[in-house]
Amino acid sequence: MNNSVGYARPAARPNRVVLGTDGIGADMLEEARLAYVRLREDDVLASPDTVWGWLDNGYSLFPEARQDRVTWNYDHADSAWHVAFTPGVRALQVVADGEVLLKIRRTALCGSDVKLWRKGTTLVPGHEIFGVVQQPGHALHGQRCVVYIPVHCGHCGACRAGLTQCCETESTLMGWNRDGGYAEYVAVPVQCLLQVPDDIDDDLAPLLLDTTGTAAHGLRLVQRLLPAPALARVLITGAGPVGLGGLIALRDAGFTDITIADPREARQQLALSLSASAVLPVGELSQRFDLVLECSGQHAARDQAMHIVAPRGVVLWVGENDDPWLVQETKAVRRKDFFLVRSFYFPKAEHELNIGLLRRHAASYRRLVDQVFDVDELPAEFARFVRGERIKPLMKA
Repeated sequence: MNNSVGYARPAARPNRVVLGTDGIGADMLEEARLAYVRLREDDVLASPDTVWGWLDNGYSLFPEARQDRVTWNYDHADSAWHVAFTPGVRALQVVADGEVLLKIRRTALCGSDVKLWRKGTTLVPGHEIFGVVQQPGHALHGQRCVVYIPVHCGHCGACRAGLTQCCETESTLMGWNRDGGYAEYVAVPVQCLLQVPDDIDDDLAPLLLDTTGTAAHGLRLVQRLLPAPALARVLITGAGPVGLGGLIALRDAGFTDITIADPREARQQLALSLSASAVLPVGELSQRFDLVLECSGQHAARDQAMHIVAPRGVVLWVGENDDPWLVQETKAVRRKDFFLVRSFYFPKAEHELNIGLLRRHAASYRRLVDQVFDVDELPAEFARFVRGERIKPLMKA
């Protein structure tokens, strides 16, 4: 209707007309206003109700959209005549069918948010989210929940096998490619809500996700490949929240010989106070470890891990990096049997295990939360986090 091929006069045709968009600036109310302008060019007596009918016909293609709950910036957004003559009408919030509205209480800052910040994004970041469901009439209304990051279908092969974090049909991640938790409210798919018991307070609840869940899942994944915990030699590279969470999980599982590698002295000292056995000097390659838990995401740390992992040992790759990683097939890598295991997040079925782990070591996990701040302090606190001055700060909404 608005390109060089001319106007098709849809109102003159007997077919059902559905108003759509090419996806470039997909604001359907603005599309409807434009459609009415073109209709009036063709028929000066035309009513906006005609265009409203075209817009409504879209529900025949997507009937589930009738269940969506939309909050508008305009009180008469349901009126064809008002919308036709009122520019700037827009949705403030959309809660789709199968979703609920969560009032955010805490969102933890995460190192992976820094990547979004550096790239730039139009979405609201923040993926370690805890809050209370605000959906009157819904079974979960008033429940305290954390938000499971991977949106998942529930019926693909991976989901049926319980590997909800590995869904084969959904690639959406909360706070990554749909709006997340650096806000006061967020719409959340119901299947992504994990309930939090009342004995876990607000400042610990977000740690059930990456800090506890991601680290502990990796250990559960590879533990059968390792010697008995009392005999295994472990190295953790990267003493951030996941690395320190891994340290707590390893201690809980009975591992005692745990070395930490991190260039920041403050993080080294914190790890030692959480019962790490030693600090690996920078550049040290002579020692050997049965498990290297790589949490830094740095390519140099990955290369080091493959060099110093013991024969038949495990390199557990948890840290993330968007840049290509080139593996140099050195003698230390080529002439050795070892397992290179990638672990991503955790399956929903492990949520109760994560709750138990957090309960047993609440005092240790609490030491990782080094700042709780209000929403208006986010820019300043995020800058401190980027500079490495914070470990696990929480935004309070």
